[in-house]
Amino acid sequence: MSSALLLIDLQNAILTGLGTPERQPAIAAALEAVVARLAELKRKARAAGIPSFIVQHDGQGTHRLAKRGEGWQLRREIAPEAGDVVVHKTSCDSFFETDLEARLRARDITHLIIGGCMTQFCVDTTARRAVSLGFDVTLLSDGHTTADMGKLTFDAIIAHHNMLLDGFDAGPHDIKLASTLQISF
Repeated sequence: MSSALLLIDLQNAILTGLGTPERQPAIAAALEAVVARLAELKRKARAAGIPSFIVQHDGQGTHRLAKRGEGWQLRREIAPEAGDVVVHKTSCDSFFETDLEARLRARDITHLIIGGCMTQFCVDTTARRAVSLGFDVTLLSDGHTTADMGKLTFDAIIAHHNMLLDGFDAGPHDIKLASTLQISF
């Protein structure tokens, strides 16, 4: 099994302004912790020769991730290095109207280790789509995050998706959960 690290939407403004004034500090702190864990995992992957694919959302108009704006920029902690692959998307699905699948197949990747933002949108959709396309997925249980949505707190959304996605399958391919510390290359 040939693996790759897939990091989704770790951009400067990914969670900016999505929480209430009272909750935004907790949301921002959780993002910082996730980014730190993913940056360390990316470093370990690079040291082991495991490729990193970095997905960047290209927002339009006044969107917080409007293409080429400061909020659109990738977080410096996971900035692309020589050999990393950057894929630009315009929807929640990292495979939709992108060359991600072709680039993975060109490298004979069969297993994706997925982390990033937004849990209930881009992480969930991409993980499910990967399995339906024939990839095995390890979802990093402590490597994805989001903002609150209405009465649902970000930590409840993360816990729900970890429970929901663990074991999701399509034929012989599935999603398994692991913490960033459980990943060894």
